[in-house]
Order: sequence, then C-alpha cells, then structure tokens
Amino acid sequence: MNNDSPQPTILVVDDSESNIEMVLAILDNYDVIPATSGKDALDMVASEHIDLILLDILMPQMSGFEVCEKLKVSEQTKDIPVIFLTAQKDEDSIESAYLTGGVDYVTKPFKPVELLARVKVHLDLQNLIQKLEYLATRDSLTGIYNRRKFFKLAEKMFATYDEHLYAIMLDIDFFKKVNDQYGHNAGDIVLKQTTDVISSLLPSSSIFGRIGGEEFAVVLTASSDEQVIALLDNIVSTYANTSMKVDSIHEIQCTLSCGMTQKVESIKTIDDLLKEADAALYEAKQTGRNKRVIRAARR
Repeated sequence: MNNDSPQPTILVVDDSESNIEMVLAILDNYDVIPATSGKDALDMVASEHIDLILLDILMPQMSGFEVCEKLKVSEQTKDIPVIFLTAQKDEDSIESAYLTGGVDYVTKPFKPVELLARVKVHLDLQNLIQKLEYLATRDSLTGIYNRRKFFKLAEKMFATYDEHLYAIMLDIDFFKKVNDQYGHNAGDIVLKQTTDVISSLLPSSSIFGRIGGEEFAVVLTASSDEQVIALLDNIVSTYANTSMKVDSIHEIQCTLSCGMTQKVESIKTIDDLLKEADAALYEAKQTGRNKRVIRAARR
C-alpha cells in the first residue's frame, strides 16, 4: 500500500469477538473499526467515514441482511460496499446477500489470502467508481460542479427548502478581452482563480457550479436577505482587488457582476429561480458592472 495515501477505513461487524480479532489480524494494513451488533454498526457509519463494510449475517436483534437494507436506503451510506461474512453456504443465503445490496460474500472460516484479495478488489473498484463519479460531475477546468450536476443538486435543494433559499448568478466582466489580449491559457487561469476566490467565501453548504463559459451559479440557504447581500458585496470587492498572474510578465485584475433572488411562493421550479437571478445579473451588466443587483421576485 502507498504510505502517502490515507488508509481505507473498514468496518467489521460480527457478534463474535474471536471472529473480529481474526479479521483484525488479517487486515492489519488497514484502518479497521470493530462493531459487535447491527445497531453499533449503524451508529458507526453515521459518525465515521467508512470505505467498506464486512458484515456478519447471523447476529442477534438485527441480522446482517437487515443492517444492509438500512444502509442501502440511506443517501449517506448507500454507496458503501458491503461484503457479507457467513458460515451459510446454501444458495438462498448467497442470493439474499446480493439481493439486499451486498457486493460479495466470504465464507467462514476465513482464508486470509481470499479475504485480503476480496477486500482489495472492492476497495480498488470503489476508488475507481468515485474517480469516475468525480469526472462525470465536475467541470474539467475548475473542479467545481458542472452544469448537469449543479442543476441536479440545486433541484434537490429547491425541493427541500420553501423559504430562505437564494440563487445567485455571477459573470466575469469583459472576459473576452482577457482571451483576446493575453490568450486562452490566461483565460483558463482567470477562470480557475475566479473559482478559488468565490469558493473561499461561500458557505460550505452552498451548491456552486460553472454554468458555461465565464458564468457561474450558486444556490444557498441564509437566514436573511442581508446575509446574502453582505456575502455578495464581499465576493465582488474581494475579487476586484485580487491580482491574477496570467503569464510570466502580466498580472491582471478583473471584476464580477452578480444577480441574486430569493425563492418565493410564485416560483415553482429551480429554472424559474435561476432565471430571476439571471435577470438580476443582466441588470448588473447593463448598469455598470462590478456590482450586485438584488431582484425581488413577485410573490
């Protein structure tokens, strides 16, 4: 294993302490957390980052199948791979292991080489899936959410909050001049640094995406209009005072125009909310740039 990388965390769930000790000895190169009941396992995944679960089937109070079913219906835990540990070798048990959401099973007594191999295969596969998910959902230049993922997350947020939900549209002023004067590589540098500045100022719960070209969008919750207005003023002023080195000679400063609106009863979709914010952005562009405009949606 690469010692420079964080060790994967494996949760081992078995009501037999001797089985847990055996697994701990076999997986001594991993960060292994033991749990002796289904309830303890569910509590653990709620509080710890878990990369993979080794789950005994036959346990009192809550079977491994029941634990796995609960894991798979939760948005936070549904993607954690589960390998069942079982003394059962009948076809019904094996079928149930897969039907409840398991990715594999290992029969007892454990064969160290087999257990290690199966754990490694599924950790590698999970790592690959996560990398592919990242590539599929992120803007390749800036690393923030791409348009498709932004709208998916924003739509979910829109459905969750009936009030205190805000949409912001942001656009780099005169961005074409940067590309024309300094080249597209300079434009890419500006886009990356713009993303860094905005990201550093947004609340961690915000949804932030690149919609296209030099245009960005944010959906966030806040306790008041004043809180979002103060945030926008901070973004606009901080960005205007940020020097960006676009090549070995030139440092430039750019400005942002922003439009913001709040979800109200008359706004029925995330598209409508973002259109209102976009209209406010257009007004900011038309009335001088390097500013924010707040658009009060019709109630």
